[in-house]
Amino acid sequence: LQRRTERRDPGDCRRDPLDSMPLYQKGLEITELVRTIAGLINDGDDPLGYTKQLVLEDAYMLCAKIAAAEGGDLYDIRMENAALIRRAAHSLKLHIHSLHQFGFEHVEYYQMVRDKVEEYRLLFIDWVAGFDKSHYIADRWGLFNPPGVGPFDDDSDGTGDDYNPDLMNDFFDEDD
Repeated sequence: LQRRTERRDPGDCRRDPLDSMPLYQKGLEITELVRTIAGLINDGDDPLGYTKQLVLEDAYMLCAKIAAAEGGDLYDIRMENAALIRRAAHSLKLHIHSLHQFGFEHVEYYQMVRDKVEEYRLLFIDWVAGFDKSHYIADRWGLFNPPGVGPFDDDSDGTGDDYNPDLMNDFFDEDD
């Protein structure tokens, strides 16, 4: 996240594609809001301090997994990261609300986070709808395949399972 928040020279023509993604930008907004909330929590208070770490982890996950999905550019990898993003967004809402149970007094932030996560959710739906369903490696576990592809189907590129013992032998060459 640190790399993403630093300012670039306006003359620098290299632009990170994530910077122009509305979903990524909303994730950054949520992260900044959560960091503000976390700054109000005393680390010495065990239950609140622990929950503070959970909300920060949840918020950081939103952008990190977008970057992972965009970098992978395969349907199955994108869907796997999308599932992790969904889980982090759900957990964030639950953990933010649980702060109240441990005595966090700034309740005005709860609804702000919920509203931002709802905006994020709507952008997320559009993002997932745009995944290229023809660019995949079959998920042998059957969870993240494009519609119509099963865990026993051939990959789109014919490579088969993602584990190849011959490649592992080449990697761990005994002469090294």
